[in-house]
Amino acid sequence: MHDRSMPGLPAFCEDPELGYRRSLTEFSTPLRLDESYRLAHLPLVAPDHPRVIARREDGFYEMGRHARVFSLVLPVEDEALRASPAFLALEDELKASPFAGKIAWEILPKRRDRLHATVCGSLGLGAPPAIPPQTREALSQIEPFAVELRGLFSGNVNRGRLYLAAYPEKRGDRNMLQAVQAAFGRTPGDLWLVGLYNLRDDLDARETAALAEIVSRWWNRPLLRLETTAFQLMGACDDLVLDGHVEAVLPLGREPTRP
Repeated sequence: MHDRSMPGLPAFCEDPELGYRRSLTEFSTPLRLDESYRLAHLPLVAPDHPRVIARREDGFYEMGRHARVFSLVLPVEDEALRASPAFLALEDELKASPFAGKIAWEILPKRRDRLHATVCGSLGLGAPPAIPPQTREALSQIEPFAVELRGLFSGNVNRGRLYLAAYPEKRGDRNMLQAVQAAFGRTPGDLWLVGLYNLRDDLDARETAALAEIVSRWWNRPLLRLETTAFQLMGACDDLVLDGHVEAVLPLGREPTRP
């Protein structure tokens, strides 16, 4: 897929180093929306569905809403994504699929300017966190790098949400998204997902087989390559970031010294 012998082309982390295969939906039985999805997502896309979980016992979730949570995210431009012929081909297949009527297409325009992959979740609750000087210094030591979006991905958590998978550039033995996580003192992750589509209902056996076939055929196919120069501190009161707000932009690398 990637000719790493060609000079100037980035090398990317691949499946053996990441968690996408391990975290994939088990498609051997019809896909049923799981508890986490029914609590955090289904109330936002199908509030009258009989399997909605209206609230969590501790009161944190109430019909999909919660106190504002701040996280570090990798932003994705919708305009760039929709300029990708490969992505448009994938979406056309979803629109022609037997489960197309169960996708909450009306949610997409509401999230157009908030597409992202979470890199460090829950950095602050209620109020934005202070970013320590040592974290900013660590980010300044990381030069901009590439991330490639591939898809489609359906996980074993939040079953009902469909994503694009982010494959970070690898420099030497260094996974560059893990380097960003290390700047925040976080343990290294191994999957970063751009949530795009939400199901409004369970899938039957035929619909599940169709989804599994799309996921399999599009696995590892590049859709968009990002040049990552900055991350965002984003706050939101729901997991679809329908009311998401960018609190701060945190650039990578050092600004050039002016003469």
